[in-house]
Amino acid sequence: MGGAVSYAETPAGSGTPPGGLDDALLKTLFTQSAVGLLVLDPQLRLVRANSLVEGVGTEEYIGLRFTEAFRLDDPDGSEQLLKAVLAGEGPVREHLVRGRLRRIPGDRIFLVSAYRLDGPGGPDAPALGLLSAVVDVTERERARARETALAAVRDAVGGSLDVATTCRAFIDALVPGFADLAVIEVVDEVLRGADPPVGPLPPDTPLRCAARGRCDTVRGDEPGRIRPVGGTRRLPPRTPYALAVADLRPRLVPLTADTPWLDPDPEGVHRLAETGAHSLIVVPLTLRGAVLGLVSLYRCGAAEPFDEEDVSLAGTAATRAALAIDNARRYEREHVIASTVQRRLLPQAERHQAAVETAHVLLPGRDSGCWFDSIGLSGARTALVVGGVAGEGLQSAIAMGQLRTVVQALAGLDLEPEEVLARLKETADRLAHERAALPPSDSLHGEELRAGCVYGVYDPFTRTCTVARAGHPAPLIVGPDGRAVPLDLPEGPGLFATDGALFAPATVTLEEGSLLAFCTAELLADEHAEDRITRTLARPGRSLQQLGDDIVYALPDDTRSAGAALLLARTGTVSDHRVATWDLAQERTTPATARLLVRDRLQGWGLDEDTVDATELIVSELVTNAVRYGTPPLRLRLLLDTSLTCEVHDGSTASPHLRHARTVDEGGRGLFIVSRLAAHWGARHGPDGKVLWTEQDLPEGGTH
Repeated sequence: MGGAVSYAETPAGSGTPPGGLDDALLKTLFTQSAVGLLVLDPQLRLVRANSLVEGVGTEEYIGLRFTEAFRLDDPDGSEQLLKAVLAGEGPVREHLVRGRLRRIPGDRIFLVSAYRLDGPGGPDAPALGLLSAVVDVTERERARARETALAAVRDAVGGSLDVATTCRAFIDALVPGFADLAVIEVVDEVLRGADPPVGPLPPDTPLRCAARGRCDTVRGDEPGRIRPVGGTRRLPPRTPYALAVADLRPRLVPLTADTPWLDPDPEGVHRLAETGAHSLIVVPLTLRGAVLGLVSLYRCGAAEPFDEEDVSLAGTAATRAALAIDNARRYEREHVIASTVQRRLLPQAERHQAAVETAHVLLPGRDSGCWFDSIGLSGARTALVVGGVAGEGLQSAIAMGQLRTVVQALAGLDLEPEEVLARLKETADRLAHERAALPPSDSLHGEELRAGCVYGVYDPFTRTCTVARAGHPAPLIVGPDGRAVPLDLPEGPGLFATDGALFAPATVTLEEGSLLAFCTAELLADEHAEDRITRTLARPGRSLQQLGDDIVYALPDDTRSAGAALLLARTGTVSDHRVATWDLAQERTTPATARLLVRDRLQGWGLDEDTVDATELIVSELVTNAVRYGTPPLRLRLLLDTSLTCEVHDGSTASPHLRHARTVDEGGRGLFIVSRLAAHWGARHGPDGKVLWTEQDLPEGGTH
């Protein structure tokens, strides 16, 4: 059909009377057409209809306007469209409209085409009316809507490892295209990471509302009034909800005011009254026989009730959601375990150091392999460490714990920072070799290990900080005047890198009260991060913990989700009243002189007599060893803090060894005696010789 209807003239001698072909054509068209046909007059009133229009061709429609006959949802818009065709603006082809038929319940969807009927005067004359073709495509459009809803679920659900986000995506995919109101509830213990219970679900099991949604046309049901997100409930017995999680089968349930199972369910009565819900699908969220939760889908008001095809779609969508929720639950449980392991492997409290104040901030997130540490070293020095193992989950936390333990052990050997990292990399290489030796079926076999670490040592007597790094950002330093202190620190290879480059240290001299910030890479990800952190550290009158919080407050949102570690340190010096230093002669009488000097100083500090006697003996043995085997210069230093430290320096690089003397030996028991009297002892080397040191624990009330 084109814009105007015309017929060819009957050929002469054909035997067909004039107009007979027209009559036959119209009769055939109206009786045998596969679509509904209507003839409308210029006032858009129905003049003629074939039998495919609502299955009737009776007089009850004759004289009704087109919009009245089909009770269209948008009568004004449809009428304007038909008037444009009458005005000669061209036909309308396959236009979708929604309405209702008198003898078929529910909403219907029609595909409407309309063509102008020209009179004898042609297109320029007033039209005789319209010829309209109407096709009921309700089932086709419903099938298309189901396919669209299922595709939306497939696209939106499963892309997140967060249970709440997964549930929210599921609801958004079904509302409003498939349901007017939807609620998804998850077993409360499952949200906490527990394994889902095997069905049937016990009737007293609490379910928590994980997400809910409704379309704008649903009346009532103020947000949060019915099953607010986060709220819990126990399923009322003898209801479709309870039955669905008992036999693990979906339910299609019509809702009316006299529905019997609503009596023990006041919430259901309220929902029916408030929203006008008339059709319900209840689907259990199940996976391998276990129950994760329940999905409730409602249609309200004038919406078409659900049918069995809708139940099938809801079941398929719920299966997809259950798998995604279970994946998110498993990830959440592993994340909780990894976070717990990480917390247990990190320092549980700030450690007191002689001349450094420290504070830390640990941001929880996906990265479970970052760590920090402040380690007290001999000579009132402090090691400051921050590192990270790339990746998520338990394996990253375990690798982090292994590396941190090695760092602590190496720190106790009084090694230089570059030596610590070199030996730490040797351990990392062994860990990587062990992982590569795993069977190919092991999930860790092909997983690459990556880690970095920065290690610094602050000496309060020289006010220097020596730092080395392995695939990790350098620390940021701000002086007491608020200006950034430059630190030209070469970057060494990552701990698991195959590059055999060496680690080069850098030493910077700091004013008392300088601030150091050791950060994991996540805190320095954007180009303005360094300036932002140094400006924050320059704020006066702020405690270290407040400064750490201020740095976190200014972070971009995506940094916080990844997780990070920050270690802040404020440098200081050791009080002169807590330190005593003497230069000693390289003579045989020096040990006796040292004993007298030590006794006098310790008594001045108010230490108890047992500590004084033990320290005298320790100093005597160390000084005797230095006089006998060492070289000048000879220096003795005492440091009083939470423990008592004795240090004897000489110019020799040879280290003494602990020996167990035999019964007949006249000597050789010096360091053995020292090791018995001191809680810790050791030797550290420098460019001008070595230092033998001991630490003694002070009893409570040891000073007065």
